[in-house]
Amino acid sequence: QVQLVESGGGLVQAGGSLRLSCAASGLTFSWYTMGWFRQAPGKEREFVATISWSGGGDTYYVDSVKGRFTISRDNAKNTVYLQMNTLKPEDTAVYYCAAADSRYISSSSADYKYWGQGTQVTVSS
Repeated sequence: QVQLVESGGGLVQAGGSLRLSCAASGLTFSWYTMGWFRQAPGKEREFVATISWSGGGDTYYVDSVKGRFTISRDNAKNTVYLQMNTLKPEDTAVYYCAAADSRYISSSSADYKYWGQGTQVTVSS
C-alpha cells in the first residue's frame, strides 16, 4: 500500500520560511518523479514544483515560486522536500505531494499516480 505523508505546514508571517516534507512508503521511491501541488480555498489545484526520479537535478517550478521555493529529494530516506522562502499571503493553500510513475518531470496532475493527504500552509500579511 502506497502512502505519501506530508508534514511541515503551519502558520507563518509574510517573508518567512517553511520546509515541507513528504515521506513515501510502499513504493520504490527512487523510480518515481515527485511533485508538489497546492490548492487554495475556492481555487483549483495547481502545480508548484517537480523533481525527476533520479534526483540528479531535473526540476521545474511554476513561475510564481521560482527563486523562492526549492524542491529536493533524499532517495535514501524516501523523502521529498519543498523549501519555501520569502512566503507571501498568496502562497496560502493546502500543499500536496504526489508521485508519478515516470522518469520525467511533469507539471500535469494527470501524470501523478499517488497523492498525499495534504498539509496546510497559511501565510499572514
